[in-house]
Amino acid sequence: MDLMDLLQGPVGQMVAEGVSSQLGKDKSLSQSALQAAIPMLMGALKKNASDPDKATGLFEALMNKHDGSLLDNVMDIFGGGSVNEEVVEDGDKILGHVFGEKKEVAATALAKQTGLDLGSAMDILKMAAPVVMGYLGKQARSTQVQQPTDLSNIIGNVLGSHQEAAQHASLMERLLDQDGDGSIIDDLFNMGRKFFGK
Repeated sequence: MDLMDLLQGPVGQMVAEGVSSQLGKDKSLSQSALQAAIPMLMGALKKNASDPDKATGLFEALMNKHDGSLLDNVMDIFGGGSVNEEVVEDGDKILGHVFGEKKEVAATALAKQTGLDLGSAMDILKMAAPVVMGYLGKQARSTQVQQPTDLSNIIGNVLGSHQEAAQHASLMERLLDQDGDGSIIDDLFNMGRKFFGK
């Protein structure tokens, strides 16, 4: 099962419920925001995977920490009316590695797409990041990835079956290369509208 399908299934429903409870937002909005945040994270990870140094760090994180067990413990992490605080803190660290100084830019783009306030958009990214890393960790193990250079193929395969998600991720890569204002955020916003059927 690919990541976008996973989000639309029971696991995704549980994650969305946890995010919704944590933020005090409507569940359907939380789920739509997660579905917009995932391609943004994947685009940033794809860009990281293309850089040898960052790819090595990503590879080590997937091999040593993000083994996919999070996806087997979704109820414990996202159930009970709040999201496990350690997971949120881990998500914040992941965003720092993945987006670097563009973390606020990514949250601003997501906020513009979804109508969420900036703080809620940032929290969505923090909670989505460990899910994405857990999924990639599981994929890396199932495909027996041996080296950092293989990660680009895994990420590309995840995005390959979802054209809109792939386009969204590509825009995120471009956004990280630029100053973060103007037309690309507008492009992300317009594409994000498709996720919400507007």
